[in-house]
Amino acid sequence: MANAKPLILSFLFITLLNIGSGCAALPNVTEMIDEAPSAQKPRQIVTSQGVLSPQQSKAVMDRLKRSVNPTDVLERHTAVVESVTESPLTKGNKVTLLADGQAAYAAMFKAIRRAKSQINLESYIIEDDETGRKFAELLLQKQGEGVQVNVIYDSMGSINSPASFFQRLRAGGIQVVEFNPLNPLADRDEWGLTHRDHRKILIVDGQVAIMGGINISKVYSSTPLKRKRNRKGPIHWRDTDIQIEGPAVAEFQKLFLDTWLKQKGPKLSERNHHPGAAGEKGSALVRVIGSTPGESNRIPFIVYVSAISFAEHSIHMTNSYFIPDDQIVKALGDAAGRGVDVKIILPGVTDSMLALHAQRYHYSGLLKSGVKLYEHGTSLLHAKTAVVDKVWSTVGSTNMDFLSLLNNDEVNAVILSKEFAVEMEKMFAGDLANSRQIKWDEWKNRPYLNRVREWFVNLFVRWL
Repeated sequence: MANAKPLILSFLFITLLNIGSGCAALPNVTEMIDEAPSAQKPRQIVTSQGVLSPQQSKAVMDRLKRSVNPTDVLERHTAVVESVTESPLTKGNKVTLLADGQAAYAAMFKAIRRAKSQINLESYIIEDDETGRKFAELLLQKQGEGVQVNVIYDSMGSINSPASFFQRLRAGGIQVVEFNPLNPLADRDEWGLTHRDHRKILIVDGQVAIMGGINISKVYSSTPLKRKRNRKGPIHWRDTDIQIEGPAVAEFQKLFLDTWLKQKGPKLSERNHHPGAAGEKGSALVRVIGSTPGESNRIPFIVYVSAISFAEHSIHMTNSYFIPDDQIVKALGDAAGRGVDVKIILPGVTDSMLALHAQRYHYSGLLKSGVKLYEHGTSLLHAKTAVVDKVWSTVGSTNMDFLSLLNNDEVNAVILSKEFAVEMEKMFAGDLANSRQIKWDEWKNRPYLNRVREWFVNLFVRWL
């Protein structure tokens, strides 16, 4: 029982933080699927020139359907999503996969250096470390060149960064907003420890957006552990971002500006409110999925459950904090039962033993239903991605846990593209090579104490 005391103390701390979080429930996606409009209705697709006609939208979807094996993800799933969100499906986007922190930071620095008018940065964590200071220096440089820089950081996520770090940005002319300050006396309409801004978005000149799961911290800049290397020292965090150029960038801008307004940020200039529209840059269809607490429909949750429910061939998912509700567990098991190749890569190295125990609680049921589970071993896996039927992909900030699905501001991009799905599958195969498969014959014989820990922690999953 050597680990019992830290486990209990961690649980008590998390419970105290979440007092008053309420008992909000996730929506019944089965009912939404039954009530969704007919999949035969032409999808509404938006381009840089405006909304396509029903005939034009149908032609775009038909071309995409002909490029892959038959799948309900392109029609029935899209119909469900359109019934719960006003975010449009946009045509003409170029999507670049940034399969780790080093690639993401290189792309972010390049975009920032090229900025001519505005830089909008929103991040759950901005650390006062080597990486954070590099961002700060570059942002201050661009502000000095006449580019307006606006920053939103989460007060809980960035709690380790001193106020002086952000004050230096303000002193240099950068407009900075602290999301939901921990100080209950701060001037906000509502206060609560559980409402966090978990998004990670960089938008430059309204023309390029970089988003995903990567915070601004040195843990993403290190090198992954090698199998034979001494594993002491900093742990590399394995995560995923994407860069988007095209009409979808405007949807990220809308999310940023909406958060800025709700958090009572300083008035922004016209160039920030009305950036130039991004023209078509590629062939990918992209929908931007944002969510905030208090919505009747938790859109990322609906997107995940319905995509899993309509999968015909394969579901390859990576998730960092996998504490699913019953609907997700059932959807994954049902998919495996109808012959879909369901593979999920989860963390084997963790920054939260509570989350790891809660994650493992679900292994038995999933394994028995035919879902293949893997634990990543060379890095701390922090990515939140999925690719379905080699045509539907998502990258974002949404974890498969209750805090993320119910309490946080989150954002995911859904990409409909055979070419981008190929890149996602390659990345998934690389992660799979660095993971250990969990076999049922071994798992069912694990130590009894481990089972007790998993059962106990699962009693409090809504607060993890």
